[in-house]
Amino acid sequence: MRVLGVDPGLTRCGVGVVEGVAGRPLTMLGVGVVRTPVDADLSHRLLAVEEGLEQWLDEHRPEYVAVERVFSQHNVRTVMGTAQASAVAMLCAARRGIPVALHTPSEVKAAVTGSGRAEKAQVGAMVTRLLRLSAPPKPADAADALALAICHIWRAPAQNRLQQAVARHTVNATKGRTA
Repeated sequence: MRVLGVDPGLTRCGVGVVEGVAGRPLTMLGVGVVRTPVDADLSHRLLAVEEGLEQWLDEHRPEYVAVERVFSQHNVRTVMGTAQASAVAMLCAARRGIPVALHTPSEVKAAVTGSGRAEKAQVGAMVTRLLRLSAPPKPADAADALALAICHIWRAPAQNRLQQAVARHTVNATKGRTA
């Protein structure tokens, strides 16, 4: 499974591609940050994020895109930019027919470190260890993007089984009502 992880942001949008399957060693295929100028118009910044993500999608051809789920923050301006960048990532994936998964920050931290309250340094250290890197990816947005991809690779099989079970239950319940 090849996953593009996206840690959305307007100034720095972290991106990382990881390949592998749950229970086996994972491989980092690329990591970086799509940057936009703080003083540019919002529309141009969103366009720059879109162009950067399209380049990553063209180069790495992921099977899935894992995006950090935007959560409420005290700073509305920050959460708006994050949400807008997140929407751009989802749009780019949807345009190509690539499934998108949203993971909360605490879900990602728990998957990678064992604690949903882990600090950024802990996430970076575990990403470094899990991907057998010589140093933590910088900036933290890049490490977070890799953590998102790892989280999805590890959690997707269980999520798929749950979705299939729900679908079977729904079909069986519908058949029971029509019989």
